[in-house]
Amino acid sequence: MDLNEFNKKALKLKKENDSFYRRLKLKAPKNLDELFHTAHDAAFEKIDCLTCANCCKTTSPIFYERDVERAAKACKLKPGEFIEKYLRVDEDKDYVLKGSPCPFLDAENYCSIYNDRPNACREYPHTNRKKMQQILDLTFKNTLVCPAVLQITEEIRKKIR
Repeated sequence: MDLNEFNKKALKLKKENDSFYRRLKLKAPKNLDELFHTAHDAAFEKIDCLTCANCCKTTSPIFYERDVERAAKACKLKPGEFIEKYLRVDEDKDYVLKGSPCPFLDAENYCSIYNDRPNACREYPHTNRKKMQQILDLTFKNTLVCPAVLQITEEIRKKIR
């Protein structure tokens, strides 16, 4: 996975993808979830997240209380200690990582708390969920982070044209 090439391509397609997602928000096809799920499955047959981990290198999941408790236990810390050591409160009043890359990402792109990772990490990039129309803004943002989401978007754009 060449992240430099991905970043160039994502930036080159940013305006086009923004326009595409704006149109989808206004008038989505009835089979939008099916289109996403099919493209998601096809993308992840080819893409191995361990060769990329750009999400872990550049963004932070939201940590809800149950996520903090689970991750803190995995780190053998009390929830308050975990928060103090790893998290901050963002502009939306959510707990997020203090910085990037994720402190739990190792040199081989494995997560040291994988079995206890936050729900947002478990579900990322969120392209196989129901009611995709509800998260189109997030999905657009993820075209700039995740090569799979960019590929999924390109595939759906071809089918909707």
